[in-house]
Amino acid sequence: MRNRSGRHFLQIPGPTNVPGRVLEAIGRPTIDHRGPEFADLGLACLEAMRRVFRTDGRVFIFPSSGTGAWEAALVNTLSPGDRVLVYETGHFARLWAEVARRLGLVVETIEGDWRSGVDAGSVAEALSRDTGEPPFRAVAVLHNETSSGAASDVPAVRRVLDAGNHPALLLVDTISSLASMPYEHDAWGVDVTVAGSQKGLMLPPGLGFNAVSEKAWRAGEEAKLARSYWDWRAMDGANAAGYFPFTPATNLLFGLKEAVAMLEEEGLEQVFERHRRFAAATGRAVQAWGLDFNCLPPEHRSASLTAVRVPDGFSADALRAVVLERFDVSLGNGLGRLQDRVFRIGHLGDLNEVTLIGTLAAIEMGLSIAGAPFQRGGVDAAMDHLAAGPGTPD
Repeated sequence: MRNRSGRHFLQIPGPTNVPGRVLEAIGRPTIDHRGPEFADLGLACLEAMRRVFRTDGRVFIFPSSGTGAWEAALVNTLSPGDRVLVYETGHFARLWAEVARRLGLVVETIEGDWRSGVDAGSVAEALSRDTGEPPFRAVAVLHNETSSGAASDVPAVRRVLDAGNHPALLLVDTISSLASMPYEHDAWGVDVTVAGSQKGLMLPPGLGFNAVSEKAWRAGEEAKLARSYWDWRAMDGANAAGYFPFTPATNLLFGLKEAVAMLEEEGLEQVFERHRRFAAATGRAVQAWGLDFNCLPPEHRSASLTAVRVPDGFSADALRAVVLERFDVSLGNGLGRLQDRVFRIGHLGDLNEVTLIGTLAAIEMGLSIAGAPFQRGGVDAAMDHLAAGPGTPD
């Protein structure tokens, strides 16, 4: 492999760039995970994540990917044969539904167009037809669909459940939105929130999270899906003193504590505003290029990533290859039915205005080199927006 000057731009929608402060924290010598120093670390991380999830309830941290956190949410609350309603906003919603099926759950999906977020009216219609015995035990949605760039109105789904007095648990995936977009586990009435470490939390992959409501905790008392590693109750007992029932990812916890400190030093509201501005600037570039957003309704467009559709007959993967080879910038690929139809720009985590402009400049040059039908001026449009400063309307 040839040496390249400068740094690689990792602008996929996760894993994201890991800040130097977090890398330094992860690089500390590993400590005894049964000793008193670790207990302080464990308690600090659990409390920090309560603040990030905006919850006063239980939070569990697993050494896992987000997929593991999906499974933990399901096996701790449901029983074989239980019915689950999943809204398919894209590739990752489909994968979560597949995990549920493999666990022996009966899954009904609401087929979305992969170009918008959850339609609460469709959820209401599905629940109104719910004459099954037993009724749906859970409704699962993604707050932010990483494959399509579409965000969803979680409180609207909660209102639908409440309006119909439906007993289903509300399970929400925030893997590509937590610590990048506003989220309120308690205030929004979510029963289980799923998250991962490798996106807005600015860590390497390796930690999965569940935030758990009292209703979900009580559901676990009757849930009969097999669980051992993922068992909340085993975790809860050990977590009370800051420990874990198995060997934890000690050095990632060092990093987690530092990452949350960085987020809180900036201020979570300022973090959300920064992501909103970067999404708006990226949107200005896409419009100036004359390209199409994958997510059609502007109000549904994600603040953490932008999925861009390429013109018919043009290859998104060819563009990505040019941008990587010529400018050392990694962009996200299209997944599932969006394969080779979109490229995805990650603008979440540890980045600033100059990082974003560098990414957009690489894309604009790549579009030209690859012979794509587009118009120049996207970088200028993004710069004009960012130069106006925080608080600039979208």
